[in-house]
Formats: sequence, C-alpha cells, structure tokens
Amino acid sequence: MNVLVVGSGGREHSIVKKLVESNQVANIYVAPGNGGMNADATCVPINETEIDDLVAFAKESAIDWTIVGPEVPLMNGIVDAFQIAGLKAFGPTKEAAIIEGSKDFAKSFMKRHHIPTANYETFTDCDKAKAYIKENGAPIVIKADGLAAGKGVFVATTVEQAIEAVESMLLDNQFGGAGNRVVIEEFLDGEEFTLMAFVNGENVYPLLSARDHKRAFDNDKGPNTGGMGAFAPVPDLDQSVIRYTVEHILEKAAKGMVLEGRPFTGILYGGIIETSSGPKVIEFNARFGDPETQVVLPLLENDFIQVIEDVSKGKDPKLNWKEGYAIGAVVASKGYPGKYAKQVPLPYFVENDESYVVHAGTKVENNGTYQAIGGRVLLVGSVQQTIEQAHQAVYNFLRPFEQTNDFFFRSDIGK
Repeated sequence: MNVLVVGSGGREHSIVKKLVESNQVANIYVAPGNGGMNADATCVPINETEIDDLVAFAKESAIDWTIVGPEVPLMNGIVDAFQIAGLKAFGPTKEAAIIEGSKDFAKSFMKRHHIPTANYETFTDCDKAKAYIKENGAPIVIKADGLAAGKGVFVATTVEQAIEAVESMLLDNQFGGAGNRVVIEEFLDGEEFTLMAFVNGENVYPLLSARDHKRAFDNDKGPNTGGMGAFAPVPDLDQSVIRYTVEHILEKAAKGMVLEGRPFTGILYGGIIETSSGPKVIEFNARFGDPETQVVLPLLENDFIQVIEDVSKGKDPKLNWKEGYAIGAVVASKGYPGKYAKQVPLPYFVENDESYVVHAGTKVENNGTYQAIGGRVLLVGSVQQTIEQAHQAVYNFLRPFEQTNDFFFRSDIGK
C-alpha cells in the first residue's frame, strides 16, 4: 500500500514509525512532516490545512490510505473532502470532529447522554461569566470553546485569576474566534489519565491507558504545556476503572454520536480524571493524543494498517500489546511554552537498541545534523519490562542534552 500521514509533529512521526513495521506498506508519505521523518518517509511540502492540494497529491500518488494526525484539518473537513474524492481517509468527518472542536458542544453532548463530567455553564457575556465565577468561587476551570492549540484552558486557583482568564478571552480576544464563547467548569480533584480507542460507529476498541505530564518543570511546577512526557500503561489504574471508562464514557459517546446523526470513525481520545465519585471526562479529542501516542503505539504488536483496515470494516482488530512499559520524555526549547529561539543546533546523538527518538520540531541540515525549530523538539522513549528500567534508559540517552543551556526536559517522567 501507499500511505499518506497528514501532520508534522511527534504524534505523526510515531504513526510513521508504526507504519514502517508493516509488510503491507510499500511507500509512506508525510505532509508536511519534519526533519526527523526523512529517514522513515518521504516528506511532501504540503501544509496540513491545504486540503485540496492533499486530495490532489493522494490521487496523483495512488494513496491507498490517508491517516490524519492533527485536529485542525479534521475540523476543516479533510475526511469529508477525501471521501467525496473517492479516497480513504482515517479520521472523523467534520460533523463528528466537533466533539473536540467545540467544548460547549462536548459538554452539552455529555449532559444529553449521561456521560460523567464536571458541572458547567457556557457564556458569551463577560459580566454574566464573572458573576458566575464570584458565585461559585475558586478553584475553577475556564476553557475557550474552540480550538486554541492546547492553550485555551486555565485552572484558576483564585477568583481574580478566573476573572482575568475570562476577560482575556471575551474582552481581549486572546484566542480569536475560539474564545468568543467560554465554558466554566467546576474543578475536579483526582488523578488524570488518557484512554484512547479506535472507533467506528458504535464499535469501540480501547488502547492502553496512558498518563501525560502537562507542566513544564519537575514535580508538576511551571506553566501548562502541550505535554512534557508520558508513560503507558498507568500502573496504579485499576482494571475496574478502565472497564467503567470504556463502558460509561467511550462506548456511550460513540453510541451518542450515532444517535445524533454524526457517527464517529477514527480515534476517540478520552481525557479522564479519577475522582472520589468515579471517572469523569475532562475533555474529548477527535484524534491521537500528543505525547501519549508516542508511548502507546510502541507497545502495540498489531500491524497498524491492518488495524485501520479492520476497524473501518467494522471488524474487531483484536489488539495485542507488548508486556512492559513505555515512557517518553520531551526535549523542549528553552523558554517554551513562551518565546524561544529557533534554528538552534541539537547536540549530537545516536539512536540505540534501548531507546527510540520521535521528532517534533526539527529540521535536518545537509550534513545530517538537526536544528530545533519548534517548542517541543523531540521525545526520547523506551520500552522495558519495568517502568524504572524504561526511565533509566530514557535519561541515559538524554545526557548530551544536559550539557546545553538551549534545551530543557523534565527529569521525573514516569515517576
């Protein structure tokens, strides 16, 4: 088969790496890709949002399957466009991707289908939003309704912080159209985890649990980021919690989408928190998570393209998993998630049998060296029998990055 992966980050590189293992895949293309993907695929200079150009490329190159990584092209209807052109694309339609694209839709959807989540209200009027915050107090959670590149969520520990967040969205237009409507939620206390699933209509096939580290610095300090690392599976998560999450959250959501005439096919991502009253949804995403994908897919034993074929036909892919654990630590540019320098040379490193490297914000030079061009630069991961062994292998690999002031990483991923 000829396969096209749409996207340019670590999640897409993980998908590419999994496709490389398949004996059913002859050629892998990635649009636009990044510097580190060149070794595994052919990078095509088409942006992920240039849907017409992607459709034209898929036709010209006889692409058998297109796998869409990021949320923006899904919300822009890339799957619909491919289907109209008679091409196969794995991901939800625009109608179904709204489960991620609008927090207000997702919350009202969960309410309609009795899916456990935090209590909430939605506002477009700043004064009413502030009155609600003062009435309910802090801690409280403020979310931009639309896509805000992972930055539209504020966990306010004081009423003043909450009001400032609301004003930044509704008055200062910090997130553009994504923040024209805000969802204000009760703060939920507990341990978070991610559970993703392959979905086709009412058929749900869960992946392994994972947990990511959102804060920039050790011990969950510093600003929220897109994710500084992850591990899978989550060792302290009881199987009864996973079963409940599959049955009362993921399966209910899949069935609800069918009932509402917007059936979901693709990866449904459940961001879940285990509270004292049971698991509740923090958010749904309509695609693989990043960085969770970088630690979940390396544990998958199945042929990835065969799984997609099976799921798309409504057939159980019978997912099999390696014994052991995977952890991955993100190397980020100094200053991330704020301002950071670009085109900074990376320290020299060589992949080994103990670890793997997933590129995100890199470009490759003619001499084969890499430069950092993004906030999250790459992820170093390892699969081992124990989480401690995986942790040690990752941090042994990261020693060259300790010698530079241009990059940083958390030292406690998986701890």
